[in-house]
Amino acid sequence: MLHGNGQLEAAKWTPFIKSQTWTTYILPGLWGTLKAAIASVLLALVMGTLLGLGRISEIRTLRWVCAVVIETFRAIPVLILMIFAYQLFARYALVPSSQLAFAAVVFGLTMYNGSVIAEILRSGISSLPRGQKEASIALGMSSRQTTWSILLPQAVAAMLPALIAQMVIALKDSALGYQIGYIEVVRSGIQSASANRNYLASLVVVAVIMILINFALTTFAQRIERQLRAGRARKNIVAAVPEMPDQGLETKDNVNVDWHDPDHKEIRNPGMS
Repeated sequence: MLHGNGQLEAAKWTPFIKSQTWTTYILPGLWGTLKAAIASVLLALVMGTLLGLGRISEIRTLRWVCAVVIETFRAIPVLILMIFAYQLFARYALVPSSQLAFAAVVFGLTMYNGSVIAEILRSGISSLPRGQKEASIALGMSSRQTTWSILLPQAVAAMLPALIAQMVIALKDSALGYQIGYIEVVRSGIQSASANRNYLASLVVVAVIMILINFALTTFAQRIERQLRAGRARKNIVAAVPEMPDQGLETKDNVNVDWHDPDHKEIRNPGMS
């Protein structure tokens, strides 16, 4: 059927070797996607951190309020949040009309992903051994100092792969802005297809662009996860892990990374069953 409609002809792909197609459609749409994703991810990290810490606060009222906010925005679909924000901002002129769609997209992505990140953060802190908090309190540290200096850095380091995976979701969900007229890469690809009558080629190009971006983010997440398993310094999580095929001795990095070696022997405490 595609061949009968001429969608597989080589001429359908020629617009993508012309700079005008990229400068007019694809690149502006790609910038819109990245702009919305970056802005929403940064705001979601701030919102998620505040809500996550509020969720484990010793103040009961604050815990209750944060729990309601988290569960509410986690339950509402992102598209509904975008449409609601678009209508709200337009009705009360909260943002300039030229930035209306962008603000609505960022609002929807921020509220949803911020709520998810808050729950990830809460579960990460809750999974840490209770002895760390008790030890810090015994040393005279306040609850706030314990959370910010002891618990939060460990939780963030352990959750980095999950946080980056959430960034991938935010990037993909930015395409929902198409429904409210936001110029992003999917909308630009469809506009290019309408102009050049090459729907299959345009959608394939857009798909390849999104796959490459998501693959890069996923690779980055895997790299950080491997770095954390290697036990490197948390302040330099993107540093190269030194590994050589024949080092002549066992380093901390190889022991931690290659724990699944068939010759690995676990040393247990004789006093433990």
